[in-house]
Amino acid sequence: MKKFLDENFLLSNETAVRLYHDYAKQMPIIDYHCHLSPQEIYENKTFKNITDAWLYGDHYKWRVMRANGAEESLVTGGEGVNDYDRFMAWAKAVPNTLGNPLYHWTHLELQRFFGIYELVNEQTAPAIWEKVNAQLSGEGFGARDLIKKSNVTVICTTDDPTDSLEWHIKIKELKDFDTAVLPSFRPDKGLEINRAAFLPWVEKLGEVTGEKIANYDQFLAAVESRIHFFHSIGGRLSDHALDYVPYAETTKDEAAAIFAKALKGDKVSLEDEKKYKTFTLVFLGKQYAKNGWTMQFHINAHRNNNSRLFGKLGPDTGFDSINDSDTAQPLTRLLDALDHDDALPRTILYSLNPKDHYVLGSIVGSFQGGGIPGKMQLGAAWWFLDTKNGMLEQMDALANLGLLSKFVGMLTDSRSFLSYPRHEYFRRILCDMIGKWVEDGEAPDDMELLGSMVQDISYRNAQQYFNFA
Repeated sequence: MKKFLDENFLLSNETAVRLYHDYAKQMPIIDYHCHLSPQEIYENKTFKNITDAWLYGDHYKWRVMRANGAEESLVTGGEGVNDYDRFMAWAKAVPNTLGNPLYHWTHLELQRFFGIYELVNEQTAPAIWEKVNAQLSGEGFGARDLIKKSNVTVICTTDDPTDSLEWHIKIKELKDFDTAVLPSFRPDKGLEINRAAFLPWVEKLGEVTGEKIANYDQFLAAVESRIHFFHSIGGRLSDHALDYVPYAETTKDEAAAIFAKALKGDKVSLEDEKKYKTFTLVFLGKQYAKNGWTMQFHINAHRNNNSRLFGKLGPDTGFDSINDSDTAQPLTRLLDALDHDDALPRTILYSLNPKDHYVLGSIVGSFQGGGIPGKMQLGAAWWFLDTKNGMLEQMDALANLGLLSKFVGMLTDSRSFLSYPRHEYFRRILCDMIGKWVEDGEAPDDMELLGSMVQDISYRNAQQYFNFA
């Protein structure tokens, strides 16, 4: 029987052990998609206690706490509830998360950052509370300190095009912090033409560019100017949340008329929404290609399912799920519209629905080229799929349909500064998968070949792929 979470955790054979410890373990991290706050990075945010570090804003934990029977006030905070009570509610839930990656992540974070090897439960929680809080109150546990301890070389945050990027600029001026913190361009509010946030966002876009936006040409020009601004600060990635993939044949004149209608405060039809999104996405993709950026599509999330609690708590509070919208036909047409004009940028496709792995994996193979290794990527297992099984299924699809060796690897997609052991988790799973191929005679016992491949996927492919300045 193996000991829980020992040095060979998730490594089931000798080849996997060698691959992880000799090749993967020491590689730096590029976290090319996350939701960390650049302001908190600049200010080297400190945490008042473990609840602050672990439970504030972590909807992964909130979902299982609710499933474990915790009252909402203990999950998201409420009147008369203190941080210790919330931590104890989480500790009560942890033993019941066996089988969920949260059980592994929780204990990995305690081990890697705080040197605590006790299992979390109601009995051990009071002592863990004291031990962790004593360390958090000392030196070396601010946000930047945790990034340094995790050996992270690049962080790409997720930023609205109207953002001033003031914190990214200030981070560049820090003398004692070598990690590059770069913005990613997330223009979702400018695409969601039927949502309440659209008109206020267009107005704000006009304010930050210094030009009132009265028509579609002015809108596109303003968006393009913000792309140039992000590029000047080091931004090299965009990101789009496509809960469904839009595609409808249209013209610029049609898109402009639809935009004008929305600008008057009118709702547009679903077909017109698709036309507006299609033309705007193609325009954006061409801008990304021109600037050498990578375009990311996060597909098939179904958001804010619980209308009652969405009204009370807002988005990103644990009430989203997997969508099953049609993907293959509109996505291929959207990518082809860009490729037809030789303007398809580097692209990473993620789906929250595991049924899409082979769909996306085959689609990316249709648009490879341009002399760029792995130009089109099947993105890492994301959100509900960043589990052991989810990672294996994603990598299995990629290996079967394309080149696993050119994969740009894992990301955190996290709001937590303690989430970097997820990269270790991924690397262990990767090494074990390849190790099993060797043990079963499906791959050669060539450590130079395999070790290089593991290091490429862990770090070097991302380093070469993203064109970071």
